[in-house]
Amino acid sequence: NIVHTQGWVHCHIPATDASGLVKAVMDELHEYFTTMKLPAKVRLALACCLNMCGALHCSDIAILGYHRTIPRINHENVAKACEIPSLIASCPTGAIRPNPNLKSV
Repeated sequence: NIVHTQGWVHCHIPATDASGLVKAVMDELHEYFTTMKLPAKVRLALACCLNMCGALHCSDIAILGYHRTIPRINHENVAKACEIPSLIASCPTGAIRPNPNLKSV
């Protein structure tokens, strides 16, 4: 199996969703995991963002999702969808900062 993060289902900052990628990769690699063609056990991992919760650092093959363009902020829905202090605290690099004029980030 592939070790992977939950993507859009449980995370608030993913660059991609894990479910579709994991299904596509396992469809292609299924025969290698049901036969003894590989010389040893192989660990696959998929992470949806650069936080790498999917244990990429200790896997043989890793897939990492990343943002190619800056994500747009829908300022009208930010306050409705989440708590702004929790959102700001969740960013490990401090890139998410409050915007008091718009009552958003």
